[in-house]
Amino acid sequence: MVVFSKFKIFVILSICFVGIVFVLPNIVPKQTRSLLPSFMRKTVNLGLDLQGGSLIQLQVNVNAVIKEHLANILSETRRSLRKQQIKYTGLRLRSDDKQSFLELTLSDLTQYDAVVRLIEKVDNSLTFEKKEMGTIVATISSQAIAKRKAEIITQSMEVVRRRIDTIGAKEPNIQQQGDDRIVLQLPGINDPAETRRLLGKTAKLSFQWVDDSVQPVNESKGTKASLPIPPVGIDYIPEESHDGSIIYLPIKKEIIIHGDTLVDARATFDNNGRPVVSIKFNNVGKRQMDDASRNVGKRFAIVLDNKVISSPSFNEPIPGGSAQISGRFTVEEANELATLLRAGALPAPLNIVEECVVGPSLGADSISYGKNAVILAFLLISIFILFVYSYIGLFADFALMINVVLLVAGLSLIGATLTLPGIAGIALTIGMAVDANVLIFERIREEIKSGLSVLGAIDQGYKRAFTAILDSNLTTILGAWILYYFGTGPVKGFSVTLALGVVISMFTALTVTQLFLVAWVKWRKTKRIPF
Repeated sequence: MVVFSKFKIFVILSICFVGIVFVLPNIVPKQTRSLLPSFMRKTVNLGLDLQGGSLIQLQVNVNAVIKEHLANILSETRRSLRKQQIKYTGLRLRSDDKQSFLELTLSDLTQYDAVVRLIEKVDNSLTFEKKEMGTIVATISSQAIAKRKAEIITQSMEVVRRRIDTIGAKEPNIQQQGDDRIVLQLPGINDPAETRRLLGKTAKLSFQWVDDSVQPVNESKGTKASLPIPPVGIDYIPEESHDGSIIYLPIKKEIIIHGDTLVDARATFDNNGRPVVSIKFNNVGKRQMDDASRNVGKRFAIVLDNKVISSPSFNEPIPGGSAQISGRFTVEEANELATLLRAGALPAPLNIVEECVVGPSLGADSISYGKNAVILAFLLISIFILFVYSYIGLFADFALMINVVLLVAGLSLIGATLTLPGIAGIALTIGMAVDANVLIFERIREEIKSGLSVLGAIDQGYKRAFTAILDSNLTTILGAWILYYFGTGPVKGFSVTLALGVVISMFTALTVTQLFLVAWVKWRKTKRIPF
């Protein structure tokens, strides 16, 4: 005998009511939604193909990072050679069509092994080749390059994600394409200029010494500098003076504090009320800052995006790992710089290779087509159920409506992004929800033919159909999990919609339909079901 306790009835009806409550924010106007409690303002986010937006393809300049890494190795190698008093006639960074490499020419060929061991202490990922005339060629191994490239892409994607969060884009889709590209989909962002500007900045921060033994080069603002050839180990990097002119400072290539050790940056004011950016470093950065700041009175440059934003001197040791970047900032500029630095320094420059805008009109057409497809699927399936199972099919149709409501409510609660494949998942879920009801009704029909009463047939029909429904839905959920694990973007959206829909369809088919069917039979005290 089928018995529904009051508690079970309360739970089923409560779930249905909660579903209706959380669907409402998707239906009511935006002005009305703002009046609702905060927990009721969650809606389903529309993907790029439904509401329009921007699509940007970025190329990560991995080779620039590899070259910079070799430049750091070169500086460390030069320091070690001098410390060990090993003579050489040439040490330079060179490149060919395939890769960059270090080239070292020794004065004494007998010191080859000692020099190789010395360079390996600097970086053990190098491979060495002995050339003529005592020349050693050091290149980064292919395994190390592949590993470094994967790390750079992963880190770049995470930094891009954090930066995009600062412009308020809802549910951006960021994924890797190939081995050096990142595809960025921004629903609702129809003017990509702000995004392009934010992503175009690498926010590459470094602290480097100013070589006061070399004369800086003055150049008026707006003209191209005819710079002299800098000494070895020196770069001329521009700094804007207070009067608007450009001064090219001689900056040592050696980096004393790396920007990737930065952990926080905030726009604040100094003691004179001028906007500054307060920064903090991690433990590695603290040690670097501590070591560098011991050179009291020595001038250094804070270099951001290959421009000197400040060139102060250390007035005192800074052991705490906190400092301030000062310059001719406005409040807006200080906030922007802090946002960039707080989001994280990109490990490599990003180049925008493709950019397009999906218009809202195309998204509106997609929504219209998707709605029509779901409504048509619902109507056709409802008519089929009524035709095959007479008015008993109304209970399945009602449960089908509850199924759609709970599915939309669930997508709203988890903040899912709905795309065209997601709408296809909803349509597929409707069909699968009816499939469970078909199995149950057919079982009930068989039990009635075997001589059981109506309530007994309903009880046995649900019990015996449960195993088949569970098995079929579990295999579908497994397929959805595989799609989610291996898929990207819209494929993941489809898998989430499908899995959530399958779980909800089991609830509506096994509880909602049964509750109303049993209630109808007891109310009408019917002795037969018109199958």
